Amino acid sequence: MGRKIIGVVGGLVAWIAVATILNGLMRWGLAGYAEAEKPMTFTLPMLAGRLAVGGLSSLAAGATLAWIAKSADAAATALGIVLLAVFLPVHYGLWDKFPVWYHVVFLVSLLPLALLGARLVAPRSLERSGG
Repeated sequence: MGRKIIGVVGGLVAWIAVATILNGLMRWGLAGYAEAEKPMTFTLPMLAGRLAVGGLSSLAAGATLAWIAKSADAAATALGIVLLAVFLPVHYGLWDKFPVWYHVVFLVSLLPLALLGARLVAPRSLERSGG
């Protein structure tokens, strides 16, 4: 149980780290993104990039959880639920800044992508650990 809790925490840390790095790359590589970030006046390609960042971060969070917990079971579901609990109030506060489809895609993707990330790593982690 302790390993799974640490895995969830590790998954959250991984989500933040990956999102921070990828967002920095978007600021550097996507014309106009840095200027659009503060007023949140993103173009469609910028919104798609932000969704890709969120998706990759969720995959990395699930993978990190599975690597730490050595499983892809209920802990990955717990991670997805925690991510949803963290981001629901954030998106509620930003509701008027983005189109409805953006919020829906982001929020609906959190749990399945965290589960997928965990399932991609868990079998290999279990094989190496002898489990």
